[in-house]
Amino acid sequence: MTNNTKLTPWQRVMICRDPKRPRSVGYLAGVCEEFTEIFGDRLYRDDPAIIGGFASIGGKKFVVIAQEKGFDTESRLKRNFGMPHPEGYRKALRLMKLAEKFSLPILCLIDTPGAYPGLSAEERGQGSAIATNLLEMAALKVPIIALLIGEGCSGGALGIGVADVIGMLEHSYYSVISPEGCASILWKDTKMNARASEMLKIHAEELIKAGIVDEIIEEPEGGAHNDHELTYSRAKSFILEQHELLSKYNVSDLLEVRYQKFRRMGHLHSLPLREEVNI
Repeated sequence: MTNNTKLTPWQRVMICRDPKRPRSVGYLAGVCEEFTEIFGDRLYRDDPAIIGGFASIGGKKFVVIAQEKGFDTESRLKRNFGMPHPEGYRKALRLMKLAEKFSLPILCLIDTPGAYPGLSAEERGQGSAIATNLLEMAALKVPIIALLIGEGCSGGALGIGVADVIGMLEHSYYSVISPEGCASILWKDTKMNARASEMLKIHAEELIKAGIVDEIIEEPEGGAHNDHELTYSRAKSFILEQHELLSKYNVSDLLEVRYQKFRRMGHLHSLPLREEVNI
């Protein structure tokens, strides 16, 4: 992995937020040989902030669920800047249940500054939708792979983030709150963003120690925005490697390892759970 000692956490956040960083739509084109999108939650509407459907990756069939921010003004407005509404999480759950029905592995691409916090989302059950996904994902009888390709903030990320294996791109970050939000709460001063990003321990090196993240995917020199194709290639290798490993588990072992993984998060330097299960 690239040596990041010369970069501050805030500098890495800025790399993660580079406007040219590859988005989920790019991964769907660069990683999947085929992709058929499914629309709507069958309750209210389709949420463009979450894209999902059936895919083929390396000749393997997947159900893919991805958060999409957009890449220009028009697409960012359409995608609500990657902030899903409750119907987005319900669409994701609909796709997860389809994956379970057809015994297909699930791939979740996480990239969100958080779930949409507006009144309309709260009126339609934002908190309930996310909580339901957490409960249901914990018990799904198919392998789940999550990959953080950008920002992973708060419950917005967790709503599709309960997985058997969680990978992160090198400069992605995963946090209970954005550095700006943390700074505004602790110091009432968003100029303390850099300090907050350091205190939060939001990058993969720290998260691996706590058992929250399993693997780091190295980015091209200077960040993923400098070489999209290389980024897609490395992400695809990670996905297929994890698929091969997870496919060796029977359902009972898969669910037990997933349960213990989340029970033990925060226990520093714990033994990787895969080494404790005989396959």
